[in-house]
Amino acid sequence: MQFSASRAPWRRYVALGDSFTEGLNDSDPGRPGEFRGWADRLAEQLAATSDGDVEYANLAIRGRLLGQVIAEQVPVALEAQPDLVSLVAGGNDLMRPGADPDELAGTLEAAVVRLRAAGADVLLATSADPRATPLLRRARGRIAIFNANIWSIAARTGSAVLDQWSAGWLHDVRLWDTDRIHLTEEGHRRTALAAATALGLPCDDDGWRTPLAPGPRRALRVAVVEEAAWVRGFVAPWIGRRLRGTSSGDGRAPKRPVPLALPRH
Repeated sequence: MQFSASRAPWRRYVALGDSFTEGLNDSDPGRPGEFRGWADRLAEQLAATSDGDVEYANLAIRGRLLGQVIAEQVPVALEAQPDLVSLVAGGNDLMRPGADPDELAGTLEAAVVRLRAAGADVLLATSADPRATPLLRRARGRIAIFNANIWSIAARTGSAVLDQWSAGWLHDVRLWDTDRIHLTEEGHRRTALAAATALGLPCDDDGWRTPLAPGPRRALRVAVVEEAAWVRGFVAPWIGRRLRGTSSGDGRAPKRPVPLALPRH
């Protein structure tokens, strides 16, 4: 079954997931300390191309595992009766030793089936290829299996897929923040356009497919210093949270918990 928008033009979009959908690290200039992100940008595009009001909620919270997203966010989304839902989760699970990508896929598919049965179109996303990032690339095999499952889920349920694995432009380190896990503002902007394209929305800007112009190569000494700073600033705290059984999202609430109408431009 190929994706065919059954409810477009969409009037109520709910975004579910973890830090990727929350929007880290795309700072929102209108809300100091908050993040915008690809899902917010996609919602804004829905509103800009619609002839009616578009409501948008974003329930994503950083650090959430797939099971938490489904237990905490899916019921809230169903209650809101959306006609479009993006469900992107599982990346945090795959970083943990012993994660079973097939089991995760089964859990994800059950949630997608519930959303589709409720009448919502669903947007899924593959994970980006971590081959260029030390430590993260150790999970590359699990991520690839999970991504293959996502395509199968989409085919069985008629869902759309934002394909990040094969997006060559995403391999540019300048589109990733210093933590190497979250996108920069430009990375989120391009991802929103890629998501809109996956949904079949009209896109005036096709430049998101074009890689950035080549930049200067890093000197070896600079590269060593940056690697050490990355381990101190991001890897060590991540390991510390795993050992303590805590999450970066503990105590956080969704940034946009109920569907609210977006301004039309």
